[in-house]
Amino acid sequence: MASNATSDKSREAHPSENQAPGPLTYNTYLKVDELKSLQICQSDPPHHDEPLFIIIHQAYELWFKLILHEIDAVFALLKAGKARRATFFLRRVVAVFKLLVQQIHILETMSPKDFLGFRYNLNPASGFQSSQFREIEFAVGLKDERLLEHFRIDASAYDKLLARFQSPSLQEAFYALLRADGFKLEEAQAGMSEEETQIAQDKRIKELLKIYDDPERYADLHDLAETLFDIDELIFLWRTHHITVVERMIGFKRGTGGSDGVAYLRTTMNKRCFPDLWRLRTFLEL
Repeated sequence: MASNATSDKSREAHPSENQAPGPLTYNTYLKVDELKSLQICQSDPPHHDEPLFIIIHQAYELWFKLILHEIDAVFALLKAGKARRATFFLRRVVAVFKLLVQQIHILETMSPKDFLGFRYNLNPASGFQSSQFREIEFAVGLKDERLLEHFRIDASAYDKLLARFQSPSLQEAFYALLRADGFKLEEAQAGMSEEETQIAQDKRIKELLKIYDDPERYADLHDLAETLFDIDELIFLWRTHHITVVERMIGFKRGTGGSDGVAYLRTTMNKRCFPDLWRLRTFLEL
């Protein structure tokens, strides 16, 4: 008890640079006053629904930050061969994505006419510019080098995205773990013909099926694979719900950042983070 008291007194006497003087409280710990000051409307006079729009998207960015925090921990754990612990943190990512799928529908409490009351004040900003979401995409394997060009004007975001683009994806980290465990996973190589690429894929699927054909022997790997699949499915569901809400609110208007809006969003629907985990379902048997 004495040591705790000493620690508390020390903290009060020497507050951190970002901590208000005095004992730590809920509000000072969470920076509540600072958080509440960050919803700055662009409409003038401020439209009633613009704070709703800002808060939802700021909450998304905080959840994205947590997802990236957990994914970085997972990369380290996979490299260390700790599949079970990696799955533990990936399940937290799954829980967050489930929340994000539902959170987007809060926007539907705003009428399309009310959204138009401030939407054009947002030009040229766009959700397309969420660098954290692009980091998540790159981390899970949805890498598109063309997207990097959209962030060159933001040096900090560009550097982080470039690092993600050049780093292994979750699938690559998962496959490295499997190879270390004796799985022979062939990859398509540059210059391979279409037939050779298909043969490599078939051999890879055959190896992955071992995990599903003997889930007791490979329990940790099976749980890890299915949790990765959960994340892939939830990203797809988030895109689906997002497109639905956007079309409900603005129809087929162009995006505020100049994109084709719903038309562009629909082009993202076929993206898969772990395509082999989807394909192998076709070959599962009793």
